[in-house]
Amino acid sequence: MQTDSLFYKLFQKLPRSFFELIGQPPGEAEAYQFTSVEIKQPTFRIDGVFKPADDRLNRPIYFIEVQFQPKSDFYWRFFAEIFLYLEQEKPAQDWQAVAVFFRRSLDPGVPEQYRGLLASQQVTRIYLDELGEAADRSVSLGLVQFIVDPEATARQRAPRLIQQAQQLEGEALRRDIIELMETIAVYKFTKLSRKEIEEMFQLSDLKQTRFYQEVWEETVSEIVPRLLAQGVSVEQIARALELDVEAVRQAAQKPSAAESE
Repeated sequence: MQTDSLFYKLFQKLPRSFFELIGQPPGEAEAYQFTSVEIKQPTFRIDGVFKPADDRLNRPIYFIEVQFQPKSDFYWRFFAEIFLYLEQEKPAQDWQAVAVFFRRSLDPGVPEQYRGLLASQQVTRIYLDELGEAADRSVSLGLVQFIVDPEATARQRAPRLIQQAQQLEGEALRRDIIELMETIAVYKFTKLSRKEIEEMFQLSDLKQTRFYQEVWEETVSEIVPRLLAQGVSVEQIARALELDVEAVRQAAQKPSAAESE
């Protein structure tokens, strides 16, 4: 399972989940922009960077690295990425490193050479298997836990997440959570089709709102012409998006949002 990409999608779509994970108010997410950053020569890629959306100095830059496999040089590389970024960008803000491990046993320990960073509290370590009750109270942390849950536990958690999502204000937020749940489930339950996953977690009922349908139609009208331009056949697109071939042809004939502006 490609956990890095799942966490990238989660933090991108629901940035409040990251700030809840590190014990900060979820409203802090509104002051940040989240990106994946590639550091030039040598090529390093930081899993995620939360950078303040404005130039205020009272909010730090957060560097995030997610680790699900044993890696003895984890901190050596992570700090190298951070310091290379700082050297290249020379930001005015302070910074925080957040290391997210599947379980505590995967943490190789911060090398003695970097002990000063621990003393300065610039390094936060999160162990997902120790979230406990916090993941039950928050839909954001529940989604984080949903990524790492065993299949049986994920089946039990899904109805609770859906119920929490239904209680949230804002159609857009509910839609994002539904899409995130579906994406995570597709990665986890590889033997099930998307339709079977929708039925198992009762996602199909939640996706019948007018708002969701309008957004889905816009998404299809944007993506179909791009896929056709790359040589993907109408039949292949229909199978991938679980649409009728005729619906794909109709989407291909509609002008995209960019063309209509």
